[in-house]
Parts: sequence; C-alpha cells; structure tokens
Amino acid sequence: MTDEEGVEPQIDLVSETDKLKQELGEAKDKYIRLFAEFDNARKRNERERVSLIKYAHEEVIIEMLGFLEDFERTIEAARKSPSNAKDLLKGIEIVYGRMQQLLKKYDVREIECLGKKFDPACHEALMVEDPADEKDGVVLEVFQKGYTLGDRVVRTAKVKVSKKSNL
Repeated sequence: MTDEEGVEPQIDLVSETDKLKQELGEAKDKYIRLFAEFDNARKRNERERVSLIKYAHEEVIIEMLGFLEDFERTIEAARKSPSNAKDLLKGIEIVYGRMQQLLKKYDVREIECLGKKFDPACHEALMVEDPADEKDGVVLEVFQKGYTLGDRVVRTAKVKVSKKSNL
C-alpha cells in the first residue's frame, strides 16, 4: 500500500509489538485474577457445603435432646420410686408419642410390610418360609421396621418372606 505521494507508510513495528505485549499482559493479568476469583469461590462453596452437611441435622438434634432429658427424668423418677410402674410407663409413653410426632414432622414414615408383596427396594429378606396358606413373595413377619424419609428409603425392613418350594 502506498499513500498519496506514493510512499509506503512505515509501520512502527517496535511500538506495535510493545502494544501487543501490553494487551497480552493485561489479558494474562485478567485471566489470573478471574482464575483466582473462581478458585476462591470454589473453595468457599466447598467450605459451605462441608459446614451444611456437618450441621444439617442440628434442628433434629436439638429436638432429640428434649427426649433425652425426658428419659433422664423418667429414669430418675423410677429410681426414686421403683414400685410405681404405672407412672414410669406413662412417662415412657409420653416420650414415645413425642418421638413419633417429631418423625412425622420430618416426614419419616414406617414402611408397612406385613401381608404385603415383597419389594427388594424397601424390604430385606432375612428368612424364607413355605407356608401352605400364603401366596408366594408375601411378607410373613417383620424383624426390624423399615422407614422412609419423604420418598427415600432410609432403612429397609428386615422381614421373613413366603416362598413356595418347587418340589
């Protein structure tokens, strides 16, 4: 390319190179700052996640402390008056009722099993039996109750299941 006088304009390569180096340095600095901000945010999120997991059950634990104290008072009352079994039973029933209310509050439900079709998602078969009067794959006995938290099984029920033998 030539200008009006026919003289080719000279590009100042040194200043152009310096300008590009400066732009590159600015871009690199911006990149390093963004990376550091991202890394700090990632670390902060990880700390918050760990803290959330660690203290997620805090509300339930605080409520459970009330049950612990109720049991302690019931035990102390029983020690002072061991012959008063009715009052001891009443105290235990009150604490048991409060515990059931707490579980209901947090949407914890017992899995109904007895007489139901065996479901490996919520039942764990510990024994099988061949009863004459039952259908195949029906829960006959519950050894340990199972529970759900919302829609999630948090503990499977330990059961005995009917199984017809093919003899």
